Amino acid sequence: MEIATRDITGVILAGGRGSRLGGVDKGLVPLHGRPLIEHVIDALRPQVGSLLISANRNRDIYASYGYPVIADVTGDYDGPLAGMLSAMRAAGTAYILTTPCDAPSIPADLARRLAEALARENAVASTVSLQGRPQPVFALLRCTLAGDLGNCLKQGERGAGEWLRRHQAVPVDFSDAAGAFVNINTPQELLAQQHLFC
Repeated sequence: MEIATRDITGVILAGGRGSRLGGVDKGLVPLHGRPLIEHVIDALRPQVGSLLISANRNRDIYASYGYPVIADVTGDYDGPLAGMLSAMRAAGTAYILTTPCDAPSIPADLARRLAEALARENAVASTVSLQGRPQPVFALLRCTLAGDLGNCLKQGERGAGEWLRRHQAVPVDFSDAAGAFVNINTPQELLAQQHLFC
């Protein structure tokens, strides 16, 4: 089984509260004069057949980039799982590839490597792993998982890592590109990226 690019919808998760950055909308935080969301779009768009933005505020700004903007189905900032569920329901493809809005330098082979691992293992999910540690928000997911995920959210589950473990997500080692998965959660991390990212 081979997964074609056209069968994957890229999903940029921009629906969080940004609490550790003072409550700002992280996707709109500038990095080298451009909002973070623009860097992520540039990195993700060539790897997927279509693109969605998951956002719970400033949706008109996100919509100006020309891609569908979807809100969490739960409507209560319930974390990445809620964004994943909304995306599965909105995507017109068999798979979604999720990445957070604050990881501006994802590698150009992210989709290919995750898809190859998922297909090889005939799995329903694959995730980035860095030196044995899963990074569950960087995930390729079959949209058939939507029913199970919806039930889990109704039961109060919020941990993406635990949910993906139950579905035996295939870990894909990206330790060769570990710096590409640095999230910007604090002012210090943003400052570091200003110096490192180009």
